[in-house]
Amino acid sequence: MLVAGVDLGGTAVNYTLLNNEEKFLIDGLCEHPARSTEGPKICLRQIADGLKIAVEKAGVKLDEVAVVGLDTPGPASATGKLSAKGSTNFVHADWCNFDMRGGLEQILGKPVVYLNDANAAALWGHFTLFGFDHKTTSISCIIGTGHGGGIVMNGQVVIGRVGFGGELGHVLIPWHKIEGLEGLNPECNCGRNGDLESLCSLTSIRRHLLPHFLKKYPGHELASVEDPHKAAYKVRGLAEKGDEMCRKIFQVEARALGLFFDQMVNTFDPDALIVGGGAIETGVEFQEWFVSEIRLGMGPQRTEQADIPIHIMPNGDTAGARGAALEALKVARAAK
Repeated sequence: MLVAGVDLGGTAVNYTLLNNEEKFLIDGLCEHPARSTEGPKICLRQIADGLKIAVEKAGVKLDEVAVVGLDTPGPASATGKLSAKGSTNFVHADWCNFDMRGGLEQILGKPVVYLNDANAAALWGHFTLFGFDHKTTSISCIIGTGHGGGIVMNGQVVIGRVGFGGELGHVLIPWHKIEGLEGLNPECNCGRNGDLESLCSLTSIRRHLLPHFLKKYPGHELASVEDPHKAAYKVRGLAEKGDEMCRKIFQVEARALGLFFDQMVNTFDPDALIVGGGAIETGVEFQEWFVSEIRLGMGPQRTEQADIPIHIMPNGDTAGARGAALEALKVARAAK
């Protein structure tokens, strides 16, 4: 039995292949251009063409792939129907209300299962720690341009009534408890004020945190960078090198995540907390510092819960494709 994992982003598609022994046949990234800005017809053909290349790279045949797991950024329903309001990654008008899963299934002539990209990454993170153990619970947060997340309970991703389960970035947090944010009113793109994404994402750095802290550090080198997007991208690298202001920005992000994790600990009593995404695609020293700051952001823990570990998401750049493949494998096994 062989299944495929397909992670569709705004500009690229990443692939992996998984066999019944839970062994991945592709190491690292296997990418193909997505051309998503040109609409579904071209993008879905790109996915199919890239899958052919991926199976050739793995030394197998496309006919051997029984089920394809697909993940995309949201918002989308539990069955892969994109929102009528469109998406940041899928701006072409034809994407509105488009049935992503059904469309790809028709082109490939194979069963396709769907997950939100953050949920797929969460499933992969959970699997690396616990395998298909159905007695464990994990909470994953993916810090990127936005803030995705996922909850895995009893071996299943929590999807919810219409597919919006695990939208952790839009959970409100008591952000006023974080020092140094006086006078800030963080608004998320979703319209809510003070949710996790508004203080823990690349967008939050660009819109709120960098402008806020530059007022305190007017002579900082980033003050002269006119493009706010370029300036925001530079914050992580400078923080990793020990820059004082940039470390304070990431300290805010970590403390915000700590407040959120504290809520999750008291809601789910999980076996593990997992952090992934571009924000922590760094060296070990910075990752360890960031995790320690998350701990400091959490409230006092019960003795029985103080040892819940915080892990860094492994294989972060391929986590979505691997999680999608795992979901496909579960479906393939159930159908056998």
